[in-house]
Amino acid sequence: MAIKAFEDLGFYCVDNLPIRLLPTFAELALQSPEISQAALGIDIREGDFFSELLVVLDKLKREGFHMEILFLEAQDEVLVRRYSETRRRHPLAGNIPVLEGIKRERELLEELRQRADRVIDTSECTVHQLREIINTTYQPMHRYRRMAISIISFGYKFGLPINADLVFDIRFLPNPHFVPELRPYTGNEERVARYVLDSDITRQFLQQLSTFLRFLLPLYEEQEQKAYLTIAIGCTGGKHRSVAIANYLERLLTSLDYYVTVRHRDLTKEG
Repeated sequence: MAIKAFEDLGFYCVDNLPIRLLPTFAELALQSPEISQAALGIDIREGDFFSELLVVLDKLKREGFHMEILFLEAQDEVLVRRYSETRRRHPLAGNIPVLEGIKRERELLEELRQRADRVIDTSECTVHQLREIINTTYQPMHRYRRMAISIISFGYKFGLPINADLVFDIRFLPNPHFVPELRPYTGNEERVARYVLDSDITRQFLQQLSTFLRFLLPLYEEQEQKAYLTIAIGCTGGKHRSVAIANYLERLLTSLDYYVTVRHRDLTKEG
């Protein structure tokens, strides 16, 4: 599905290209006017290729090729369920349980994951949501020269998001959940957002947060040379305060010329 999404964006796509052919492909792409951007799908089916992959990637970067590593992952229980539903065998499982194959795969992929420019946890994504994430992340990138920022609102009762670079706990802000006329609505509603944003404590917090981000984000760009950053905003249930603050941050960071996407992870969850 990820490769298909890139294909729809106009990328020249190759799935499961043998690692030893990667330098050849890069040279051919450089010489071909029809290939301005390419997406290559590589997974554990390559066997022992990872000992070669990082070496090849380093060599291509030294030669001036611009590339990004997008790493897709999911939680163990989700992967086990997906293999069960599709009745496919894990390539590393053999005669052992699927979960053991998944653990072995994580070990082999860990160094590559650490080198990734962007990691997407697909545990709670439908195929349509994954396509949307890829579309919103990569389609407009040619218009921007600044770091792309993903903002995720979430509820602590449902667990922390995986792979967040910055996490802000805002459970100290006024909670619309305890206002009967606001409880049924979400932070996307103007009446809820105003209740959260108009309080004195929220104004003070956002002033401090704005100063902090204006100082910090350029350092991530200049010192760490990060292309992507994920900011997670958490309240108790992920429906009111975190949603309102995440939407506020989207407006703030967009005004600073960052490319920003927002996802409200727990907006429709009950409990």
